Amino acid sequence: GNIARREATPHHVSLDAGPMTPGLSPSSSIKKPRPYSKCQDCLARIQRYIVTKLGEDWIFLVLLGLTMALVSWSMDYASAKSLQAYKWMYGELKGNVALQYLAWVSYPIILVVFASLFCHLVSPQAIGSGIPELKTILRGVVLKEYLTLKAFVAKVIGLTAGLGSGMPIGKEYKYLSIYLFIYLSIYLSIYLSIYLSNPYGYTDILTVGCAVGVGCCFGTPLGGVLFSIEVTSTYFAVRNYWRGYFAATFSAFIFRVLSVWNKDSVTITALFRTNFRMDFPFDLQELPAFAIIGISCGFLGAFFVYLNRQVVLIMRRPTALTRFLTKHRLIYPGAVTLIIASFTFPPGFGQFMAGELMPRECINSLFDNFTWTKIWGSPAPPGLGRSAAWLHPQVSVFVILLLFFVMKFWMSAVSTTMPVPSGAFMPVFILGAAFGRLVGEIMATLFPNGILFDGIVYQILPGGYAVIGAAAMTGAVTHTVSTAVICFELTGQISHILPMMVAVILANMVAQGLQPSLYDSIIQVKKLPYLPELSFGHISKYNIFVEDIMVKKIKFLSPQSTYRELKDLLESTSLKTIPLVDSKDSMILLGSIERCELQAALDWCLSAERRVYVRCEGVSSPGSQVNWESFAFVDEEVGEENGDKVRELQKCAHTLLFPEKPLENCNGPLGSTKTTDVSSNHTTSGEFIKAWEEEELDKPIDIDQIRVDPSPFQLVERTSLHKTHTLFSLLGLSHAYVTSIGKLVGVVALKELQKAIEGSTRSGVRLRPPLASFRDARRKAKKPSHSPSVPSSPTRDRELWSEGVKRETKDESADSCIQTDVKEWGGKPYYGADFGPSTRAAPSDLLIDFLLSTLLYRTLYTLSF
Repeated sequence: GNIARREATPHHVSLDAGPMTPGLSPSSSIKKPRPYSKCQDCLARIQRYIVTKLGEDWIFLVLLGLTMALVSWSMDYASAKSLQAYKWMYGELKGNVALQYLAWVSYPIILVVFASLFCHLVSPQAIGSGIPELKTILRGVVLKEYLTLKAFVAKVIGLTAGLGSGMPIGKEYKYLSIYLFIYLSIYLSIYLSIYLSNPYGYTDILTVGCAVGVGCCFGTPLGGVLFSIEVTSTYFAVRNYWRGYFAATFSAFIFRVLSVWNKDSVTITALFRTNFRMDFPFDLQELPAFAIIGISCGFLGAFFVYLNRQVVLIMRRPTALTRFLTKHRLIYPGAVTLIIASFTFPPGFGQFMAGELMPRECINSLFDNFTWTKIWGSPAPPGLGRSAAWLHPQVSVFVILLLFFVMKFWMSAVSTTMPVPSGAFMPVFILGAAFGRLVGEIMATLFPNGILFDGIVYQILPGGYAVIGAAAMTGAVTHTVSTAVICFELTGQISHILPMMVAVILANMVAQGLQPSLYDSIIQVKKLPYLPELSFGHISKYNIFVEDIMVKKIKFLSPQSTYRELKDLLESTSLKTIPLVDSKDSMILLGSIERCELQAALDWCLSAERRVYVRCEGVSSPGSQVNWESFAFVDEEVGEENGDKVRELQKCAHTLLFPEKPLENCNGPLGSTKTTDVSSNHTTSGEFIKAWEEEELDKPIDIDQIRVDPSPFQLVERTSLHKTHTLFSLLGLSHAYVTSIGKLVGVVALKELQKAIEGSTRSGVRLRPPLASFRDARRKAKKPSHSPSVPSSPTRDRELWSEGVKRETKDESADSCIQTDVKEWGGKPYYGADFGPSTRAAPSDLLIDFLLSTLLYRTLYTLSF
């Protein structure tokens, strides 16, 4: 056997180890210490200083910004050249409508099918925008194969091909920046052990990567950081604020510099620069129109989310069509691309919806300063550019804008369901711009001479309405307010700040009351582990405690547990951590043990190496200590006594590992083995190993050899649901053990919290969703009648909790969302000081108060004159 050969192989041991003692002879194997040198000491200090500085945050942020800018610019450059080739091929075939249609349809089909096939073969996790998965990962849930090098490559190539096809899919680089930051951190952590050594550093990486992705995508560092915070976090660590801004600003700067270097622009300017007048951009009488845009975009954004979810659910229904499409994965993206390209074919139906314009050309034309209703039917003025595609000699501008909005609405909702890397921000942004432009053109028609104020006539700017509509629509779909800041940075002007914020706030109020955000909707459809939001108005009406939702049948271990019980526990459950109690009778919680640690302990208990170690421990003398290294190497200078001992251990090890091949002679450098009667001894060896394993499985677990977490997170039985939700959210918990005076009585995980919040428990308690006051009629709940001495509980209240119903759910580990905390005292809630006030002062709430007060002040100031 290999072990026997290693044991009998002589090994020369070098004896040049020992303390460094000055004054030894030059022939000694111990080297003399080098004399002290100031130059060497100075160089050592400089080296330590450089290594220390390289380990600071700024080197990671600079590298992230630089690499993300290069990747983003390369993808934009490749997709732009692809679109140029697309338009050139279509233009060269002018005069032959059949060949034009074939080229117009086949080019995007090839690219989309290639992107879908590449992602399917390399990494299916790269499909979609990645933001729903990112929200889940930021809660601490481990999603396998999502943050890997294969996913990064699939994301880059698939997204580049998708953008170059001209389909209504957006670019969202959050995931790409996270991939880059993780691999940069891993590379540098090999030497410096900086970020990935703890889970908090890992969360910081993800948070900063989100900000860099959005900031580099549009060249908007301020809006990118705010948007990433709103989309992915409910609570944000302020320590990551400067990191996000630093990396996003550096990345956006490099991205724009590369555009200037490639002569895409003359200097560093906004991506979609506008030239609205600054002296009087809008009048007070236009505010109702801006409010209508906001409210309408709220309804339209909610309907977009609903339509997108219904398309996904229809495609997931077990029908013959869905089974066929699942088996042939390339048919669905090819069919969707064929339909969309056919509708946008310029000589066909596309001439009535500006089908020849690519996404970036659509935004630039919708934001221009021309009033299309005034120049329709007349010669095109100079400088109109690509906006001429919106003017048809026989069809009104209103019809073209309306058709464009309706067609692009369902096209965007369907195209974002294709199995390719894509985002929904840019398609929705274009939809909002088109709707705002439609309202602006209507206002320009209603007031052809402008609005008279204080003896001065001010013209209507339809382009300003388009900007407001874009911000309101994207805010309604994503449930964010920072889209207004992104629009300010995209256009380079802040002239419409007040009406834009009013429209975004109104759109959010309507959309949040009707549907969840697009990313939360995808999380629900994919059934990702995610804790929903917990509203504040109803918690004081229901005294729900953790004892009412916890799982009482717990799998646990104790020092008296045997390896057989451990084996059965690992085979019957998929828990990641197992609680450790003092004994089955006392149930005092001592800590928790990771599943990998228990699996390793069980594997070592039944391993062949341990069989050798345990049996040969008895062969050696009582006073000697034998370790496994003694079986691998034998010193050639050992004495006769030690040699006999080693040969005896060698024989024992070979007999235990290879009972079917007993050693004839262990005196030589390599013992010879018998080759006969192997089959007859095979059954004996199997029975011997099985009997030995059965004997070992009945022994108690050696807890001292297993790493135990002595401080798992614990809750008491009377912890309220609100506080439990807060703790899970703030600390990123996947589960918590419920104790009573140190005694383990249950466990609560994200699944139990989610069921309690969404009202899907058997008890019948239903909690209202966020902003339900905008969604449903107000529901009055009866106050539970109870005596002051006995606190109320849902288990005692028949109206809230059915008596005698016990819920048994399987404990599954997931992760959390975020909220705050309310303490109950004497039956009445009061705001606790543990984690701040119960009503969380979100940035969006403060911004709303500030804007409303500013708007009221401006209105009163205007009316006073």
